[in-house]
Amino acid sequence: MNFFLELLKVIGLTTYYMLESLVFLFVPKRKKNVSGEIVLITGAGSGIGRLLSLKFAKLGATLVLWDINQDGLKETLRLAEENGAVRIHSYICDCSKRQEVYRVADQVKKEVGDVSILVNNAGIVTGRSFIESPDSLVEKTMEVNTMAHFWTYKAFLPAMIASNHGHLVSIASSAGLIGVNRLAESMSSEMRAQGKTGVKTTTVCPYFINTGMFNGCSTKWSLLLPILEPEYVAEKIMTAIRRDEPILLLPRSLYFFFALKNILPVKVGLLLADFVGAPHFMDSFKGRAKKD
Repeated sequence: MNFFLELLKVIGLTTYYMLESLVFLFVPKRKKNVSGEIVLITGAGSGIGRLLSLKFAKLGATLVLWDINQDGLKETLRLAEENGAVRIHSYICDCSKRQEVYRVADQVKKEVGDVSILVNNAGIVTGRSFIESPDSLVEKTMEVNTMAHFWTYKAFLPAMIASNHGHLVSIASSAGLIGVNRLAESMSSEMRAQGKTGVKTTTVCPYFINTGMFNGCSTKWSLLLPILEPEYVAEKIMTAIRRDEPILLLPRSLYFFFALKNILPVKVGLLLADFVGAPHFMDSFKGRAKKD
């Protein structure tokens, strides 16, 4: 195909996609059925992981719950059973350890089957400046928040590719949209290149969530950037997964800010960051209280 035909194709598809997006602003996409799907959720022992577990349970999915916190995992298991979970399996797994991820993943495949929806939710927050963060904490953060995604993908993606069916969900952060590439975007591109259109990806980038993980964090303009309630976030994530949305920003005001970031001069972007109080979000960070 020559240059001009290729250009006409791009212009035509761009117009179509713009109109499609406009329609979906007013006519929501149909939600897919997840009953019978094998859903693995990391960090399922508390917070958003627990809420997603309960919501998938109500929809008839087979649950595979991972967490390093045994007590939290037991509580999620109990609540999921109360919410109608028929098939539910829980495993203690430290996602920061590659070999442990592979070992538990093999156990899941033998005992439950091939995972068709993978929710990488486990994460930790340093809450410290770069200089104040000990090397061990930096390494741990990278191992849990980034590297673990590679290991779980390595473990469960081959079966999704083989069947051309599956969904990779990454619970990230709106902070990751500033100067950091998102893992699931590159994976989405790779799946398209392989023609595996049945393997979906969803990257979730929320503002601070009131789960305890970000205790002490402040917001300058609560009407513009509110601290998010867990139930609201979990429900939005479920909707994004069931509608195969590639990216979810919460609250919706973030779509406006990050769109501006891509077209405005750097100095204007920094000015807007100061306006919303971004440099001081973590000043009073305390984090989730540790149990004695």
